[in-house]
Amino acid sequence: MIQKTFAALGFFSFSFMVSQPAAAFCGFYVAKADASLFNNASQVVLARHDNKTVITMSNDYQGELTEFAMVVPVPEVLKKEQIHIANQKDIDHLDAYTAPRLVEYFDKNPCNPPPLYEQRALIGGGAKTKESAPLPRSAKQLGVTIEASYTVGEYDILILSAKESGGLVTWLEANDYKIPKNAGDVLESYIKQDTKFFVAKVNLEEQAKAGFTKLRPLSMAFETPKFMLPIRLGTVNANGPQDLIIYTLSPKGRVETTNYRTVKLPTGQELPPYIKTEFKPFYKDMFATSVNKEDMKAVFLEYAWDMSWCDPCAADPLSKKQLVELGAFWELAKETNTPPNRRVRLGNNLKTYVTRLHVRYTGEKFPDDLRFQDTGNRENFQSRYVLRHPYGGNDECAAMDNYRKRVQDRREKEMVTLAGLTGWDMDTIRPKGKLPFKPVDTPKPNPQLPWYKRIWGD
Repeated sequence: MIQKTFAALGFFSFSFMVSQPAAAFCGFYVAKADASLFNNASQVVLARHDNKTVITMSNDYQGELTEFAMVVPVPEVLKKEQIHIANQKDIDHLDAYTAPRLVEYFDKNPCNPPPLYEQRALIGGGAKTKESAPLPRSAKQLGVTIEASYTVGEYDILILSAKESGGLVTWLEANDYKIPKNAGDVLESYIKQDTKFFVAKVNLEEQAKAGFTKLRPLSMAFETPKFMLPIRLGTVNANGPQDLIIYTLSPKGRVETTNYRTVKLPTGQELPPYIKTEFKPFYKDMFATSVNKEDMKAVFLEYAWDMSWCDPCAADPLSKKQLVELGAFWELAKETNTPPNRRVRLGNNLKTYVTRLHVRYTGEKFPDDLRFQDTGNRENFQSRYVLRHPYGGNDECAAMDNYRKRVQDRREKEMVTLAGLTGWDMDTIRPKGKLPFKPVDTPKPNPQLPWYKRIWGD
């Protein structure tokens, strides 16, 4: 008997010198920390406005597709028009655009200080209905109802309702779905809220016809007054803590959680220059240290920004078309006024604000589903870390000796900061961080690059 096990989709399935102030943005972007850094990391795009919600789920399932299944609590019986196959490239682009980033600055010649003014800081398509599947013989007696049955792309989808969890578990097991132990209690809590269940598995025949070998993201659209994301099912069969990255899209502003603390990650810190080649392990350990400090009871803010521009850009903003595909339906509305002018505009009058939240969780630390609010706050935030390269020319002046002393002091502070952020031992950091004082060439702008990249670096 082939058993369809629940995918490891974590939230749903049973699956830093005056010449450049530290606070200034811009700089030469040199590295980012995207979702691929984290094992068992699920990604969700959550677009919402006026109770209309579009959820896009990117699955990290690894294994035989014959054993894949996804169960998602949904507030209503979805029609086929409410289900959509999304493009993974759009999610990857959004991940790159919002990813925590490393930037570098280059000290000016202290013998030739810059002028004062320089010292400044969806939906739709792809759904094919098939004849309603006959009700399994024992479903009625078990209190399980197949409310709808569809084939959408390479997925066979059922919308189920149930009177009690025992009957639902029995029905799923009888239909070759392997249910993790203790799933019943979580399912029962959803049933008491009159929740329906979106169940998807792979139709291998349809997948072969379409020519795909990897699972594509699934989107669903619905209306509900509840701004939330169900995560408890993802803890039932989880092998340790899971990472969930949530990208929220809204025309209003920053999104935060209401039932768990939303905490900004450390940002703007200056780090030893050698971190340029070790940014990924730095970020992983910095994030783990932040999680531990909060006893794994917080949701972390990694990025919050107006989608029409970025500073510095880890990737270009998404196009209006991409945003619409990910559920930002308000981008389709006709323009009624001109958006306020901003320092840099790279987008096409986009009205979307993106928030990136990162949570590491277990069932014990996160016993409740995530609930959100749109704060309307459009203040920008990004997880951004700074490398400051010293001026290494042969110039000599009264200011040079003092400058070199400040650089040495700065390096010491950078190493202490690094240890505090990551928990790394100073005996390990110091041999790498105390680099010899030597010239560092400042990159020259490439005239072939777009103007904004000539400012910030490629």
